[in-house]
Order: sequence, then C-alpha cells, then structure tokens
Amino acid sequence: QLKLVESGGGLVQPGGSLRLSCAASGFRMANYAIKWFRQAPGKEREGVSCIRSGGSTQHADSVKGRFTISRDNAKNTVYLQMNSLKEEDTAVYYCAATWRGCVNIPTGEYNYWGQGTQVTVSS
Repeated sequence: QLKLVESGGGLVQPGGSLRLSCAASGFRMANYAIKWFRQAPGKEREGVSCIRSGGSTQHADSVKGRFTISRDNAKNTVYLQMNSLKEEDTAVYYCAATWRGCVNIPTGEYNYWGQGTQVTVSS
C-alpha cells in the first residue's frame, strides 16, 4: 500500500519543541519533494516547509528560523523540527509528496498525502 504516515505531534508549551516525522511506505520517497502543510480550525491549509529530492529546502516566512526540514532517504522518512513554538502554530500537520518539486500546486495534484498529526501549543 502506497502511503505517508505522520507522527510526533502532541501538546507542548509555548517556546517548546517538537519533531514531526513523515514516513513513506510502498514507494521510494527520495524521488519526491516532500512538503509539510498545516491547517488550523477555521483556516485554509497552508504550506509550511518543503524539501526537494536534491535536499534543498524552503520555508514559509512565518516559520523561518524556527522550523527545519530534513530527510533521511535510508529510512524513507522526512522530518520537521519545530523550535520556539507559538500558540499560532497549533494545527493539524500533514505531509505530501510530489514529483513537481517545491512549486505551489493545487493540493489535489500531490501524489500522496498523510492522515495528519495534531500539534497543540498551549500553556
């Protein structure tokens, strides 16, 4: 079965850290760009961070300097290290895979999506 599975979400206090994982099964993740999205209640899904197959990365302005995206092709996994978390980072976080790099494309054009993991930042 071809799928992505996110893990690592949870409840953390403001200023804390979490590391999310996005693991692929059934296909070789190294050939794809992987993008992390998030969706807060009542808001549209937004792109957070992206890593290309070659390893270059990009981040939304709202998370630059706080979030780091990386990949371990041997483990078929991409990570999102989130530091200095703020309450406004609270959302369900999703990862998605695409052949098309880190360009902005409609969500329906991604090849694979995960089911999401909840991140709650609260004191």
